[in-house]
Amino acid sequence: MLSLRDLWRRHKRKVLVTAGVLGSGYFLYKLYDAHRHRLADLERQLASERENDEFIKAQMQVHFENIQRIADTTTLPHAMHYLSYRIAEDLDLSHLTNRLMRGKGQPNTLSSSEKLELWDRLKILSFTRMVVSIWAVTLLSLYIRVQVNILGRHLYIATARGLGSSNLLEDAELIDRDDQQKFLANADFLANHGLSTLISNMQTAATEVLKAKQLRDFFDTTVLHQIIMQILDMFMSMGSPHHWVDCLMPEDPRLCKFATVSSSDKTNPPDFTQFDQLMVETREVLSSAEFTSVVEISLKAVVNALVEDKGFQSGGGSLTLGMPLARLLPRISQICPSLLHEPSKNQFIQIIQSVPEVGLFFTLLYANMSSS
Repeated sequence: MLSLRDLWRRHKRKVLVTAGVLGSGYFLYKLYDAHRHRLADLERQLASERENDEFIKAQMQVHFENIQRIADTTTLPHAMHYLSYRIAEDLDLSHLTNRLMRGKGQPNTLSSSEKLELWDRLKILSFTRMVVSIWAVTLLSLYIRVQVNILGRHLYIATARGLGSSNLLEDAELIDRDDQQKFLANADFLANHGLSTLISNMQTAATEVLKAKQLRDFFDTTVLHQIIMQILDMFMSMGSPHHWVDCLMPEDPRLCKFATVSSSDKTNPPDFTQFDQLMVETREVLSSAEFTSVVEISLKAVVNALVEDKGFQSGGGSLTLGMPLARLLPRISQICPSLLHEPSKNQFIQIIQSVPEVGLFFTLLYANMSSS
């Protein structure tokens, strides 16, 4: 019979191997269990951060919608009212129509050449005023919407910093109230500074497109649509790319220089203010190919609605059936103010806001800003 010492000697290796395996297994299990707990803790932390980020994004969306409502009810109505006044003042046609009316009542007061010259000026300026109004209402409504999206993002991120999302709130700074007001007040730049250039360039385009058109020429909705679009296309393609942005906002060489700095350089010049940063971001959006595409689509939508407007389709003849250009000019003058009505009553602004591509553009703009 084997003694314990003999059993130990015969099975010593097996026992040690078995003990080693069991010990290693227990050690590995403890490592796995600790790793599993760390993973669970990490997953809970990540889930909490995702929930926090989703909450911030949802709140940001609500904030943007509130900012947009403020723009629609305050910023845009004020800017539109002032712009309407300036266009009516700078493109007042009453002096031409009054002289033509006096010439009609007193045949000897105007020569034939003077009458033709007055009619030609009335033709060019009537179309200029109409197309300037189309462009201005379209671009101003889109521009202000870009403004409030950019400002809304900065304001919300600054106030949301306390929620602790490092991804959404990195490098955010509170926008000074004076800078906010200065930035939103720039909506009046078109009326105060850009309008003269806009009118001059649009008049040049209108003169070129209409030079072969006579007062007796027949106009219907198709012809009018073509003429308006030709004037707009010629204006948009004038000069350098995106030259028309300078009608909406000031061109500051210092801002343009900063905008071209490498994205890896995060240091602002000492005199570079928060207002400057807002303006740089705005110009970058307005100069993008995506925004240009939205502008072109919106302009076409406004023109489509305009040529079908009841103002062109009533009162002694229908544009659908056609009429001489001489009879069309008074209707153009009468319909121009409707393009610049206050936003709540302006069908053309509502048309712009309902364009699918416009909604998609601002949805993507919001998404890109909130993830940057």
